[in-house]
Amino acid sequence: MVVSLALPRIMRVGGGAVDELSNVLAGLGAARPLLVTDSYLAGTGAAQRLLDRLGRAGMEAAMFAGTVPDPTTDSLEAGVRAAIDHRADSVIGFGGGSPMDTAKALALLAVQGGEMRDYKAPRNNTGPALPVIAVPTTAGSGSEATQFTVITDSASDEKMLCTGPAFLPVAAVVDYELTVSMPARLTADTGVDALTHAVEAFVSRKANSFSDGLALSAISTIGRHIRRVYADGGDLEAREAMMFAATQAGMAFSNSSVALVHGMSRPIGAHFHVAHGLSNAMLFPAVTAFSVPGAEVRYAECARAFGAAGSGDSDAAAAAKLVEALAVLCKDVDVPTPQSFGIDRSRWQELTPLMAEQALASGSPGNNPVIPTVEEIEELYAAIYS
Repeated sequence: MVVSLALPRIMRVGGGAVDELSNVLAGLGAARPLLVTDSYLAGTGAAQRLLDRLGRAGMEAAMFAGTVPDPTTDSLEAGVRAAIDHRADSVIGFGGGSPMDTAKALALLAVQGGEMRDYKAPRNNTGPALPVIAVPTTAGSGSEATQFTVITDSASDEKMLCTGPAFLPVAAVVDYELTVSMPARLTADTGVDALTHAVEAFVSRKANSFSDGLALSAISTIGRHIRRVYADGGDLEAREAMMFAATQAGMAFSNSSVALVHGMSRPIGAHFHVAHGLSNAMLFPAVTAFSVPGAEVRYAECARAFGAAGSGDSDAAAAAKLVEALAVLCKDVDVPTPQSFGIDRSRWQELTPLMAEQALASGSPGNNPVIPTVEEIEELYAAIYS
């Protein structure tokens, strides 16, 4: 079987890698980057320090700090104007998944125009687009290495998955030192997000031998380090391991796919403004239990890589231990239920049919080991509420 693979052309990985950003840009022939970030990183001065560093290297850089959590089509409008007005020749996504997703969308819209809904799946977007250089500051989304972006349609609240090589960063600068200041809640949510990426990439119907190796390595690394980094954000060894694992998981699912957890997670984020990694975590144990019958051997391999099962466990026992281990992990890192998060039960029930339809329409559930019906998705939403 021939597998089509897509990876960033340039990667700088390690402590201090962000110091090489200007060299990466110069190597790409870029001189007028637009730095896309959020108000938090602008407020801390981190974005300005990066801008100043680019200026000292002779770059004419500008900043757009209007990224919002779970970026929307409305939030892109000012960014597109900023890219065009600056005559940007490249876009730097600096931050977590939302700034990187925003940067990818702006890079395409600044060249092609139109509305983001024109580019949603199942359309495969090949370009043209401005080159994107991704600089992650969280260890979770893996967006620095993926050919996906997720944008919420402001008119319909649909969280749109947009795919294709047009969204793949040309370069990724992965510096774990940028994650050291993350609070425990964000550390947990992004860590479980990365674990979800790796597990879903491995059990996906689109899995392949290339993505398998990356996924299993990420699962093993996260299993050994996620509780450590949640307990002690200053544990640099654990921070470094989690950052690398998140990038590996991103490469894995970008060249395989995500599945039902992500399909169901996006509508929760769109309608109830739950952070993406947290909504994944809310779903992860129950959706895994539902999916195990379709890929018991694969889930067993995940369990052994995670450290939840040993070589002496049967596949059935190992897969069951994975479900249990995920539930324990979510308890250990204080993942709330939708109810304890504060979501109103009647509103949850009211929106469940729409969320189920949107989840199925995203295409991700079609990659799941067990392909669910709309009714089964609704049942899963009901099961995880409390």
